[in-house]
Order: sequence, then C-alpha cells, then structure tokens
Amino acid sequence: MQVSNPNNVKIYNLSAGKSLPEWLTDQKKRKLQKQDIDVRRRIELIQDFEMPAVSDCIQITRDGQYVLATGVYKPRVRCFDVNQLSMKFERCFDAEVVQFEVLSDDYSKVVFLQSDRFVEFHAQHGKYYRTRIPMFGRDLAYHFPSCDMYFVGASSQIIRLNLEQGRFMNSLVTDARSSNVCTFNPVHQLFTVGTNEGCIECWDPRTRARVGILDCALSSVTVDTVVNGIPSISVLKHKDGLTMAVGTTTGQVLLYDIRSDKPLLVKDHQYGLPIKDIEFHPSQELIISMDSKIVKLWNQTTGKAFTSLESESDFNDLCLVPSSGLLFIANEAPKIQTYYIPALGPAPKWSAFLDNLTEELEENPTPVVYDDYKFVTKKDLEGLGVAHLIGTKLLRAYMHGFFMDIRLYNKAKAISDPFAFEDFRRKKIREKIEAERANRVQTKRLPKVNKQLAQRLMETDNEVKGKKKKATPDLMKDDRFKAMFDNPDFQVDADSLEFKLINPVVAKMDKQKAAKKKEQEILDSHFDEVKEQGDNAGSESSEYSSDDEHQWTMEVKKQHRLQKKEAYLQRKQEDHEARLQPKFYELKSGGEFASLKNIKQQKLAKASLAERLQAETSDVHTTGSSGGNREMTFTLNKNKKVEVQRVAAEKHHAERRHVRRSAHTIAAKPKPKFWMGKKV
Repeated sequence: MQVSNPNNVKIYNLSAGKSLPEWLTDQKKRKLQKQDIDVRRRIELIQDFEMPAVSDCIQITRDGQYVLATGVYKPRVRCFDVNQLSMKFERCFDAEVVQFEVLSDDYSKVVFLQSDRFVEFHAQHGKYYRTRIPMFGRDLAYHFPSCDMYFVGASSQIIRLNLEQGRFMNSLVTDARSSNVCTFNPVHQLFTVGTNEGCIECWDPRTRARVGILDCALSSVTVDTVVNGIPSISVLKHKDGLTMAVGTTTGQVLLYDIRSDKPLLVKDHQYGLPIKDIEFHPSQELIISMDSKIVKLWNQTTGKAFTSLESESDFNDLCLVPSSGLLFIANEAPKIQTYYIPALGPAPKWSAFLDNLTEELEENPTPVVYDDYKFVTKKDLEGLGVAHLIGTKLLRAYMHGFFMDIRLYNKAKAISDPFAFEDFRRKKIREKIEAERANRVQTKRLPKVNKQLAQRLMETDNEVKGKKKKATPDLMKDDRFKAMFDNPDFQVDADSLEFKLINPVVAKMDKQKAAKKKEQEILDSHFDEVKEQGDNAGSESSEYSSDDEHQWTMEVKKQHRLQKKEAYLQRKQEDHEARLQPKFYELKSGGEFASLKNIKQQKLAKASLAERLQAETSDVHTTGSSGGNREMTFTLNKNKKVEVQRVAAEKHHAERRHVRRSAHTIAAKPKPKFWMGKKV
C-alpha cells in the first residue's frame, strides 16, 4: 500500500505492491510473506481483483453488493461479491466489450455491447440472447419506463430495441454523422446524445421528438485553452434534473444548467486528452473527472482543485462506490486500481477495517513514495565522490538535483566520511548531557552565539519585571528563536553594512538606557520612593522626542556616508594595487613578434643620413676637394616590395604578349565588286 499526500489530502493506493501467482502453494506464499516486505505490506481488498492483461469497463450494481468488470485477453467479464471479498463468476465472450449496462439491482440482468456489432443479454445463469445491430456501437442506455434500449455509434441513427416486445422500433435520426455517448436524465428521463461534431441533442422519449440542440464546441474554447481539432463530446453525466457535466475529446469539462446554453464552469485538464468519465460526489460538492493520465477532483462551484490521482498505466474507466471514499479504476494493466480517500467519505460497510487501518497509519507515519530515495545535488555528489554516476541509471534527474537510492547513498557516505558515525555519536552524547544539566540549578549565563543581543534581552526582561508590566515571552527559551543563540549560522555580523547602518540607533538607545539606569541608581541611594494611589507604574511614555528622532536620522545618514566613503577608498586602493602589478602577455599561437625581427631596421631609423647610406649597398660617388666644392651623388635601393611587384608585372605582360591573338579577323571582310555581272 502506498500513501500519497497531494494538496494535503491523504490518498491510499490499496492495489500497490506485489501480487502472487495463483499456482504458488500456500507454503511458498507464507515463505514469501516472511522474506519480502513488499508482499507483507500489500493489502488485497478483493481477492483476484484483476484481469489477465487489461481492464476496460467497471461498474457496481445498484444494491452495492457486486462489482462487474470487463477486460481482455480473452474478452471476459468478472463479477466480484463484495460481501465475500472474492470473485463470484467469470464469463468469456467472442469479441471485446465496448460498454455494458446493468438492468437489474444485482447481476441477474446485464446487456453487453461488443465491438463486432453484436449485443449480448446475460441472465443470472449465463448468456440469454445475442443479436446484431446495423452499425458499430459506441454506447448504450436503457429507458426503464418504456423498456427501450438505445444504441448510438458510427451512424446518424439512434437504434431502439424494445426488450418487452423483443423487436427493433423506429430509429431516431440526428443531424450528426455519428454519435459517441448517450444517457438518460434520472429525474425527468430526458434523453441526451453527444455527437462527434461537438453538439448535444436532447430528445423526449415519450414523443420521440428532438426538443433542443446545445453547441458545446464553441463554449469549450476559452482564452487560456489550446484546442487541436473539433471538440467532440466524449462523456455525459447528469447530477440532478438541471445540472449536467459534459466531457470533450480535447480535455475540457463543461458544467451546464440545462436551462441555459452557456456553461457555468469550464475546467481544462491541461493534457489535451479525451475525458473518459465524470462522476459527481454529492456530499462534498465535488466533481471527479478522468482522462487517460490523471483523475482530478475539483469543486463544482469554484473549480478549485481538491486533489488528483496519477498512475504509471493509462486509465480506462472509473467507478465510485456510493456514499464512500472508495474508487475503482480500470486501466491498461492487469490489476484494477483501488484508491481510498478518507476525505471523501468513510469506507463501505464491507471494508470497514480500512478506517481503522488509516487511523493507525496516521498515528504511526509510514514511509511515503520517496522514502527509499535520497535527493542530492551535484555538489553533494562531488562531496561523496560519485559525480561520475551522473547520466547512469543509478541517478534519476529531478529539478536541480538527482534522486539516489538510499542504500547507495549510505555506502558512499560511509566511504567518503568513515568517522561520521563517531561524530554523530558524540553529538548525541553531548545533547543528552546538556539535557540532564538543564534540570540542575543554573545561574544565568550568556550563550555562545549573539551574546550582546542576549544581554540586551535579559536587561529588557528585568526592566519589565521591575515595572510589573505584563510579562513577554522569553525569546531565548522560545523554540522558534532558540536557534539564534545556539546555531553559529545566526551570528550577527558586526562588520556588515546593514548592521553598521542601524548601529547608531541601537547605540543611542543603549546610551539612554544606561543614563536612565545610572540616574535611577543615584535616586535610589539618596531617596525612598513614595507610592501614591493614583500612580500608574506602567504609564511612563516610551516615545522619544522629535529632536531625538532627528538626531538619530542624522547619525544614520552620517554612518551611511562613512560607509560609502570607506567603500570608495577601498575600491581606489584595489585599483592602485592592480596598476602597480606587472602585466604579462602571452604570444598567440602561430604568431611572430615583429619587433625582434626588425631590430636592425629600428637602429637604422635612429641613425643619421650618412650612416644609413654607408650601411646600405647603394652606389655613392663623391667629387671635389676638402677645401670646398664637394659634391656627393648616390642611388638608393628600391623597396623590396615595389621590386617584387615590378617583376611580377613584367612577367605578366610577357605572358599576355605570348598568348595574345590578332584582332584583324574580327573586322568584316570587304564585299566583292561586280561589273557587268562579273566579279572584278
């Protein structure tokens, strides 16, 4: 049995746990129960309450004594007696059951609509009659006053079969191509049909005439909903003569008053899956709506969520035990899901032990779904040394961390910190010793954490007691604030900006209290207090003058300016230190430092013209004498880049001259000249 608590509502999954095969002997079953804790904890409310593969539909008879369920494979129906908590009988079919209807108060009269267009009538002894309808049926409904059975399906017609006369009656013709669901109102017997086009057609079975059409497709589309396709009608359910709930294939539930064409409330499941069933819970004013992924319970007036149910397998059908909190859900799994919600109502009388069991579980909390796993973050995994397990099946990612098996966590914890148990043991011994010391006569000692705050609180308490005022609760003994004086994490940081800003106010209050206390001591040493009847010790004003408040404000502003100036000087000092530190640069990969390559050119750039001319390999001619008329001529070397460009241009021009073709062939040839009919 699993216990979950969504939205603070206890939900007990009675079908959770391992199931034992039928072929096991009693000895092996007892052995498994002793060895396996999951087998020992399981609760088998009804014996063999399952199907071979999948359960499709489930209903409870009107007398509340029998539960009928259909499933596969092979297609079959099973009847369970709740008084005996076991299966009463099982019958097989030739085709899968689409829907069935219980005609009597018990299991003695049942009609099964099958997927091969056949309808089977079963009596108490077994199959009574089998007939075929002219279309593939999707739903059926029985009209008790006229004994007419109505069938809807992949056709525009509504087939009527009278069970008293044993023959088909005239069909009703709808405006839709096909219909999905049909039902009768339990109060005034209005016949409603949900069509594939998103409309509801209402018929009067007395006159066999249509009395109205309700378009639900447009009403199901709201501002917040995203609809893919036409919202067809998948479920119809009547609470009383006026209230009707409609489920669509796009995941919306519409609540109507049949006197209006506007829905009272539109509830979206947010999954986009067809609504498969709707039930009313009258005692709690709740609506239970189900799609293949989730069962939602919500208030029919406000639409506020009450709780929800989810499972690993898809849901197919829902059955609510009347006047109780027990739910049966047919699903895509062998086991038929059984849920008990005490908030909806008590357990049925045939399972009254569930109330006692849940009361015991509330007194002694049991492990919830995630008790076998430990939630750890990435930092925790690195501390344990198992960060390499990220991405494996041993860790399941969830939100900002991972779920880890508690056994693996304990092993990793023991390996990473082998002395953790010794530390835990010392801590427990220390706590026990401190608890024993608390019973002794103790003098008032200041705590290790926040001593100044504790001293201030103690002085305030003494002043209150001296003035005979109403005693205030001791914060040092209050469990809510006890950690402030025990846990070092709550130590007040005197160097923080917030504390320095508020410190002038606190210091001013302490100075005034100290001065007042000193003045009172002087008065007590020289005079005796005279008590008068009209005096009221608690009438002293605790308000401060406006001058004091102005002075405190100025001190707070001054302290704020000092803090800003201190922060500015600190930043300036850091910038200055950063500038004094040498900076290092790293040469990029594949690059060359040009200054090392051209050191010679840099020296030449600083030399004089004569030195540069002597250094270069140019021709220098000097003429004249030392007495005067001296002349010097020289030829500078051209730049290497210019020389390379000149050589490349000459080479290109030579190549073009070699491949050049004459343009004389482009000109037009002169026309021949003729004279007297002959070419000249």
